[in-house]
Amino acid sequence: MKKVLITGSNGLLGQHLIPLFLQDGQYEVIATGRGANRFPHKGNYIYEEANLRNASSVNQLVDKHKPDVIIHSGAMSQVDECEKNKDACWDTNVGATRYLVHAAESCNAFFIFLSTDFVFDGLQGPYTEDALVNPINYYGTSKAAAERLVMNSKLQWAIVRTVLVYGVVHDPKRSNMISWVKNNLQEGKKIKVVDDQWRTPTLCQDLAKGCLLIADKKATGVFNISGEETLTPYDMAVQIAAFFNLDTSLVEKISSKTLAQPAARPARTGLVISKAANELGYKPHTFAEGLEIIAAEMKS
Repeated sequence: MKKVLITGSNGLLGQHLIPLFLQDGQYEVIATGRGANRFPHKGNYIYEEANLRNASSVNQLVDKHKPDVIIHSGAMSQVDECEKNKDACWDTNVGATRYLVHAAESCNAFFIFLSTDFVFDGLQGPYTEDALVNPINYYGTSKAAAERLVMNSKLQWAIVRTVLVYGVVHDPKRSNMISWVKNNLQEGKKIKVVDDQWRTPTLCQDLAKGCLLIADKKATGVFNISGEETLTPYDMAVQIAAFFNLDTSLVEKISSKTLAQPAARPARTGLVISKAANELGYKPHTFAEGLEIIAAEMKS
């Protein structure tokens, strides 16, 4: 059995990685997050509370378990919060990665780092793995810096870039785009959604599967793991409304220029996933298929 350490296990991706790696049958799972375990999964795994912004906490965690694989999905990812709280963003996204990389080098763990399409400026998307990074907000800047730390390490590593991940998380404080659209329209409320930003939205289960494929093959390098369809948030909202038989006329398209957001957003990102398809056998669901999966998850 190989040991896999999953950071950010209370988050959306972390909660989908745990059962997937347990089902695979090859791994002992050690999950870590801030605070108590918020994932009510009955599987046989270890949860360790840890502060990844503290070097000794990270060293103790890694030295105790000596994982074969580390999947670093923990991050500060709220883009506007990162812009407003740059020190916290840097400590969480770069400092924690530095500590984990250093600890991973001590036990020669295979290191998988979760990154983002926001390392790009959005002028020429969709992007391949070898496109030049040029972030236009602090979140993207922090993730690009963390990528460089991983690339310059002594480890075997993979960087997973992804886009606009959607899914269901077991945390009553956190909503997702699908429940936000559904709940508002069911109450007859109008919603305003931007129609001038293009993404390749990613079903969380697909992203988790991409991480498992990389771990199983110990595939090294940068991999784009996302959906295949290029959609705007408005396109997504209309599809969500139609799927749940709700009034699509309540979905109003707006320009992102009308929003007073602290952080700039790249206009057109999206990722080209042919490398992951060819080298890993990765095949994502369509957005319509993703909605069916999410609807079933929300019911259960």
